[in-house]
Amino acid sequence: MKSFSESYKNAGVDITAGYKAVELMKAHIARTMTGGADQIGGFGGLFSLDLTGYTHPVLVSGTDGVGTKLKLAFLLDKHDTVGIDCVAMCVNDVICCGAKPLFFLDYIACGKNRPERIAEIVSGVAEGCVQSGSALIGGETAEMPGFYPENEYDLAGFSVGIVDRDKVVDKTKMKEGDVMIALPSSGVHSNGFSLVRKIFDVENSDLNAVYPELGGKTLGETLLTPTRIYVKPMLALFDAVEVKGVSHITGGGFYENMPRSIPKGLGVEIKKEDVRVLPIFKLIQKKGGVPERDMFNTFNMGVGMSVVVAKEDADIAIAVLQKEGVDAYRIGSIVRSDDGVILK
Repeated sequence: MKSFSESYKNAGVDITAGYKAVELMKAHIARTMTGGADQIGGFGGLFSLDLTGYTHPVLVSGTDGVGTKLKLAFLLDKHDTVGIDCVAMCVNDVICCGAKPLFFLDYIACGKNRPERIAEIVSGVAEGCVQSGSALIGGETAEMPGFYPENEYDLAGFSVGIVDRDKVVDKTKMKEGDVMIALPSSGVHSNGFSLVRKIFDVENSDLNAVYPELGGKTLGETLLTPTRIYVKPMLALFDAVEVKGVSHITGGGFYENMPRSIPKGLGVEIKKEDVRVLPIFKLIQKKGGVPERDMFNTFNMGVGMSVVVAKEDADIAIAVLQKEGVDAYRIGSIVRSDDGVILK
């Protein structure tokens, strides 16, 4: 007998819609399958660990969501990229430890389960998993009428990676004179959108308006640009040189994130003119009248990730990243300081 409850449907939850959503998303999930993925569709996601070459394997986990950037997806009725953001926010954290992401699980909570929309969301999650080499081994879709509006949802995820103990990024090896390298972002990524939405009054603005400052792109297209995933370029970098520190530049911008990868007694000195600030941030600052200090303490400003290497390894590191499609560049130097980030 097929599972069906008329009473539950009358209360706003259609379990058959959930079954349809699962069928629609299967093709997307299949794209992410790696050698370790096993028995998809059970009560738990199984993953077989291949520990060949590991001496002391350590699992590294990360979890995050997309935040209020989802409001842009609702307003533009475009749902196939926020899944990339969800994966990126997790795997970009995991890679900061030097860990290779293995698998990912997502959680979608919605007011009404519209199978085609759920599948569209999962298509983005799958794309993020492909970009990061992660298997999408499970997830959950929760239909919650009365809790979420019918046309809205929340999206969160969970990533697990692996690294050998002696290859965990160790910031205690950092010293004065080391070089910080910037890995450019694709845009605002997934942080600071409460401020962005307020500045542009997105609920009452034309998101399809073209801005010359944005290179002829629309505001909506620019803001919804998915977060860049740095996993594969960073794995190549770890194989090439010793990386002494990695920061994923998320909420809190430079001032909060960069110091997390720098030991006490040291800081990074950065010249503002060396930061390749993206046009969207200049537009945000101009339109919102946001003080420069707040900009660097809220947004990535065009730097999605930063790494610290020895001065003699800087050119090699940049060359490796550029070969991987990342236009990396020197952004600062490690100095003796208790201030964390010194912007000049």
